[in-house]
Amino acid sequence: MKALIVVDIQNDFCEGGSLAVKDANQIIDVANSMIKHFNQNNFLVVATKDWHPSTHKSFASNSNGAIGDIGTLNGLPQVWWPDHCIENTYGSEFHPDLTEIKTIIYKGTDLEIDSYSGFFDNGKLKETNLLEILKENLVTELFILGLATDYCVKYTVLDALELGFKVNVVSNGCKGVNLSPNDSDNALLEMKNKGAKIIEWK
Repeated sequence: MKALIVVDIQNDFCEGGSLAVKDANQIIDVANSMIKHFNQNNFLVVATKDWHPSTHKSFASNSNGAIGDIGTLNGLPQVWWPDHCIENTYGSEFHPDLTEIKTIIYKGTDLEIDSYSGFFDNGKLKETNLLEILKENLVTELFILGLATDYCVKYTVLDALELGFKVNVVSNGCKGVNLSPNDSDNALLEMKNKGAKIIEWK
């Protein structure tokens, strides 16, 4: 059984959003094409959502940090982000052009720790229900795309590999933050070196 995981294609990460990823809107057609294909073949389609309380401590505004700088949160290195994907706001909604996805995984809900991966928070203290859903559906192979290559996509992929899934990263369905210019390229290389297959969706 195969599953498509669509990572964080939310308004705040798209054009005009508070943490907009450059050219993010370009991946929506790829995502929609894959969603259609997976639905037609009765494969599982799952989407993740950053779903932060307004008091989340990864926000620079709540931690007295400068946006883009790295500090420490809950004993882990933490990038200080602009406020983004606050629960029940327009910014946290999926981009309006994205095909509807019924199965949604919420992450980043604990204000004390950030959560890049769709499976666990950054300290692996708590897990989402993603693994449970994949197991229930007897999924063995994942196709992963979304935002951003160098953060939430990367950590979702690395956790999936550790959990024993066969993982395909859809490179033309991902865009990165690139706080440093090569972050996305390095992320793809790291995912490949850990066992992911890097593919393009035609």
